Amino acid sequence: MTTTTYAVSGMSCAHCKATLTEAIGALDGVTEVGVDLAAGQVTVTSAGEPDDVLITEVVDEAGYELTGRAA
Repeated sequence: MTTTTYAVSGMSCAHCKATLTEAIGALDGVTEVGVDLAAGQVTVTSAGEPDDVLITEVVDEAGYELTGRAA
């Protein structure tokens, strides 16, 4: 399993958390999604190396902005 944390802007409420959890969780290979609203981060656990481009597209389509991997 691989865990990757992304910085995402525009999240502010439980609806944001639910939307991103559902959208990212639907991707092939994703086994868990954690959203930290206060930190502005989304942690994705996947079976292999995540597809950053695909995750960025899904986040953008949901109305948020993925600004890169968190340090």
